[in-house]
Amino acid sequence: MIDHADDLASVQAATERLLNAAAALDNAAVTQSSRLPGWTRGHVLAHLARNADALVNVLEGRPMYASAEARDADIERDAPRPLDTHLADVRESAERFRAAGAAPADWSREVELRNGVTDRAERVPFRRWVEVALHHVDLGIGYELEDLPADFTEREIAFLAARFDGHRDVPPTALATDDGRTWTTGGGADGGPVTVGGTAADLLGWLAGRRDGAALTVKGGALPSLPPL
Repeated sequence: MIDHADDLASVQAATERLLNAAAALDNAAVTQSSRLPGWTRGHVLAHLARNADALVNVLEGRPMYASAEARDADIERDAPRPLDTHLADVRESAERFRAAGAAPADWSREVELRNGVTDRAERVPFRRWVEVALHHVDLGIGYELEDLPADFTEREIAFLAARFDGHRDVPPTALATDDGRTWTTGGGADGGPVTVGGTAADLLGWLAGRRDGAALTVKGGALPSLPPL
């Protein structure tokens, strides 16, 4: 059962954690490469700010972005800014998202995100939490997948497993953590069933495209090649 208010509080905590860590950087570090191909840390911080505003649009019934081109252009425009400007923008945009989330609303309503994707409004705070948490890792400043809250990691594994469920390029796949939690995904491609196991952090990293899966154990076939998110 989704508690959007609890998720909103988790978003705030994750945002403060990221801001406190990023505040130790300097302007030169912002221009250095992040863990995302082709993006500096400035790109990551710019994306986080613009994503918060985009999700405000979603909650208030507007298109998430004016266009894919506008989204990309805004990130490129903002990426070279000084650290202090980035931090202020992330904080201020996060406050706008918090305010939009605190407004009275029908949280069971359907909202539209990018590329025609729809979801219930109550899931938007968790989607924002995902953005903040994973992009904190992407900054490459000492915060790792293993540092993520356990409940977040479990929910995101479940979310990504559901996202790939039935995908035509993924064979039937069972996911299992070392401590016994399980999920199923895929099923639209030939082969399998394949069982993929490992730590929760390694499973999340593979599903989210942050790790290559080398640390995972695979039975019943090769490690499935996952489509991009």
